[in-house]
Amino acid sequence: MSMKKHLQVPHLLLFTIIFSTALVNEVWGSLQYPIVVSTWPFLEAVRTAWEAVDSGFSAVDAVVEGCSACEKLRCDGTVGPGGSPDENGETTIDAMVMDGVTMEVGAVAAMRYVPEGIKVAKLVLEYTKHTMLVGDQASAFAISMGLPGPTNLSSNESIEKWTKWKENYCQPNFRKNVIPRDDCGPYHPNGPSIRRCMMDNEPRPNEFGSVNVGLHSHDTISMAVIDQVGRIAVGTSTNGATFKIPGRVGDGPIAGSSAYADAEVGACGATGDGDIMMRFLPCYQAVENMRLGMEPKLAAKDAISRIARKYPDFIGALFAVNKSGIHAGACHGWTFQYSVRNHGMNDVEVFTVHPQ
Repeated sequence: MSMKKHLQVPHLLLFTIIFSTALVNEVWGSLQYPIVVSTWPFLEAVRTAWEAVDSGFSAVDAVVEGCSACEKLRCDGTVGPGGSPDENGETTIDAMVMDGVTMEVGAVAAMRYVPEGIKVAKLVLEYTKHTMLVGDQASAFAISMGLPGPTNLSSNESIEKWTKWKENYCQPNFRKNVIPRDDCGPYHPNGPSIRRCMMDNEPRPNEFGSVNVGLHSHDTISMAVIDQVGRIAVGTSTNGATFKIPGRVGDGPIAGSSAYADAEVGACGATGDGDIMMRFLPCYQAVENMRLGMEPKLAAKDAISRIARKYPDFIGALFAVNKSGIHAGACHGWTFQYSVRNHGMNDVEVFTVHPQ
């Protein structure tokens, strides 16, 4: 009896080894990471992040490298210093880093005088128990931690843009229900503000659309990286909406809005009218959709559709990538492009997504 059992064990072990090997090969054959995904054709930023992750950097560090490259290049004039002046002609920075393994977030908002937003966000993540620092206090923290500053974040281009805007009576702007409507202020409420309930079938005001948002006036780099061992991170950096009201914080530094990551599921990055999109946390929604079993394409489309049902004239887009590296995008109000690099590509590839 014992001899019979002894003879059966090797066959059982052999079957287990063969089955396990086949299963591992099947799983690894479907994986497409390491991978870098970014909003827009920010090719050099994606290349920089890819070089980092391909050489063994963690997902968090690769995201920081990629977004930092975009800040230095001043991508589209809407990332890093030197772009998107506010109503006072000043450029300020919003940025965020999220570790999808620990779910830690580091962010800065309305930061003045320090150009390297993504690096400050990482410092917040690594050296504080907070999630976000804002304004001059964020700047002071960055400088105290060794980053260069204070420095003027404006440029000749941003000042020229601001000067022309002032000459055009500060139009367009992000004010509403104020007087004067066609001058540069000071602004005052145009009578008492009365808000009432609207019926579901009652028309909404036209101002609910993204009237001041365009490809080169309101943009963000939002990047996701899955590293060689499957860790996932996201990062964002932006100098916000052109001619924003001073003190405005958009969706860039808000986890779940501009980006979100969970290493058990995947990641998302978004861009567009942050003032509308941040009300819906579209990237959190996209990741949760994937958690429920949706493929990235459907997860992204559903997250955008939830906003479009309430704000049919808004402009925005996002990409979703699952933990295996499968990616897709969705957009509303404009044609969206996002960039990808993985081992199956010789260089960065740009994917075009048309409005749904």
